[in-house]
Amino acid sequence: MPQEPEPEPGGGRAARRQQFAEAAREERPDLALLCLLLAAEADPALDEAGIDEAQIELDRLAGLLPYSPAGGPGAWARNLAELLGTRCGFGGSPADYRRLESSLLHEVLRRRRGLPILLSVVWMEVARRAGAPVYGLALPGHFVVGFGDPSGTHVLADPFAGGRLLTDEDAELLVAGAAGGRPTARMMAPADPLEIVLRVLNNIRAWAQARPEQSAVQLWALDLSLLLPSHPARLRQERAQLLVQRGEFLAGAAELEEYARVVEAVEPAGALAIRRQAAAARAMLN
Repeated sequence: MPQEPEPEPGGGRAARRQQFAEAAREERPDLALLCLLLAAEADPALDEAGIDEAQIELDRLAGLLPYSPAGGPGAWARNLAELLGTRCGFGGSPADYRRLESSLLHEVLRRRRGLPILLSVVWMEVARRAGAPVYGLALPGHFVVGFGDPSGTHVLADPFAGGRLLTDEDAELLVAGAAGGRPTARMMAPADPLEIVLRVLNNIRAWAQARPEQSAVQLWALDLSLLLPSHPARLRQERAQLLVQRGEFLAGAAELEEYARVVEAVEPAGALAIRRQAAAARAMLN
């Protein structure tokens, strides 16, 4: 069970964060590595050897797939569903939304349970290693995977449901249920690795926000989000407000002032209000 990280000797957390930042800036970011470095924030026991073991497990699973199956995208999707969904038992249920482990790749590999996006990461990483034409679709509220050409012949699958095959109409129903509209071109475009990592971190933030006693988890999820090359500027304000809530008034005030500098050029009135929040945070020290 992941625990709140303790301070580590030798700058272990700082070194991992540096590795995370560097991995996020690679020309071709390694999705599995980023998800495992993220998981190490939650689980101090996940060291370099544990990260290697998780990568080896993904390699092992990929080795169980038939090589270049006849039948195109549909064959890849069915083989992944048979291996991961049926034989290995990867899947999800509503209860998995209540567990932090459901967002941590090494725990999903161990428990074979997780959120749709983490199960999709497993599907994509195993399929990619086996040579499949695979990609992720970040549908609102429910991540799925695709095989083949996103703009041509393709098949969609839902790893959360054990790899159940989906038609485009099924995908439209998922979008309608979550967002109340039809899928946009952006929704149906393959998600890049950094978009996926940010969405995983957003899920962790949402999990922690609903549990005030887990503010430390929310804080590290924000810290990692801010290390990504592209992220919403509002996350800096959220981090500042969280620091204030945790009683770290000076750090929160400094963060608010930095965010005010970011927004001042486009929203002067908003920047002024943020600076007032910073002053109020400092006043709490008196």
